[in-house]
Amino acid sequence: MPVQILAVDPDPAVQQLLRLNFGNAGYLVTCCPDAEHALQRLAHGLPDLLLIEWELPGQSGETLVRRLRAQASTRALGLIMVTGRGAEADKVLALESGADDYVTKPFSPRELLARTQSVLRRLTPTGAAGMRDGGLHLDPDTLQVSAGGRPILLGPIEFRLLAFLMRHPERVHSRPQLLDRVWGRHAVLDERTVDTHVGRLRQALGPDGQGDRIQTVRGAGYRFTAGMPTLAGAA
Repeated sequence: MPVQILAVDPDPAVQQLLRLNFGNAGYLVTCCPDAEHALQRLAHGLPDLLLIEWELPGQSGETLVRRLRAQASTRALGLIMVTGRGAEADKVLALESGADDYVTKPFSPRELLARTQSVLRRLTPTGAAGMRDGGLHLDPDTLQVSAGGRPILLGPIEFRLLAFLMRHPERVHSRPQLLDRVWGRHAVLDERTVDTHVGRLRQALGPDGQGDRIQTVRGAGYRFTAGMPTLAGAA
């Protein structure tokens, strides 16, 4: 099936531009003029990614992003804000609200397509199916994490952060590297954002002692330590 894109933008010219350019690239694009119509459409089926204008009639695009990230059924969707608001503060707010990327109008259709492909690649797990390590289990197909059989609820950023660290155990990753690989190279976030999400991840993993496996390497960054294997016949 083709990749499905839902564009939430009240401008008919933008809708036509997106349909034309993304359609030529093999994507299936559906358009909605506001958040209310977008939520109604999402109730009948989920796309792979949404392109959202900030300035929407009624509920703003930024509020829509927060709402989608707060719901279990939609928190893993790709979300890109495509808007005329170009201030750095707006970009930071959108990304901290949960957007995967931020593109300002007027935009290059080729650049927007490239950004979309980049987000879709980050959201599509590769080589991580059924990752298990020391009682910790991450399933990228169901977006579920468990420790010792206990379900762990993670937000989308924390899930991607844990998945990336588990793919590269014992390797130290700097904060800029994590911003690039987890949030995306276009993210304009402060490096302290990494610390915040690492703290949330540790807290979620903490009750089973799994949080201690995400170690701070002073002056360098963070690493995930591989679990000790269980010895056969051990007491």
